Amino acid sequence: MKRALFSILLSVLCAVAGIAADEGAQATFKNRSHDFGVIKEDGGPVSHVFEFTNTGDKPLIIVEATASCGCTRPEYTTKPIKPGKKGKIKVTYSPLGRPGAFRKTVKVKTNGKEPRTTLIIEGTATPAKKK
Repeated sequence: MKRALFSILLSVLCAVAGIAADEGAQATFKNRSHDFGVIKEDGGPVSHVFEFTNTGDKPLIIVEATASCGCTRPEYTTKPIKPGKKGKIKVTYSPLGRPGAFRKTVKVKTNGKEPRTTLIIEGTATPAKKK
């Protein structure tokens, strides 16, 4: 009898712990990297929008998004994203004065179960023609 009661109690505790572990916000990105391919150095800034869904059960908040250098600028909403809803982070790269291959990162910090995500943009900027 004690053994059966212990087994039932253990099963209930494991189930409760499993449910508790699933609670929270979660940003699930469609893609975490983007390759611009070949762009022109003097062609102006290029942008890519990273889309994600809050697959958790609590509102998701983007606490901050920081780029690896000043040539890359992330833009994001500061409003909470409800469970099941989509959000976007727009990343803009300015190639002027930076010919050649590039690989830049944006570190995204959220209140989600996975609190840190790294987004990557890359490509090659062809040198501007000399006048």
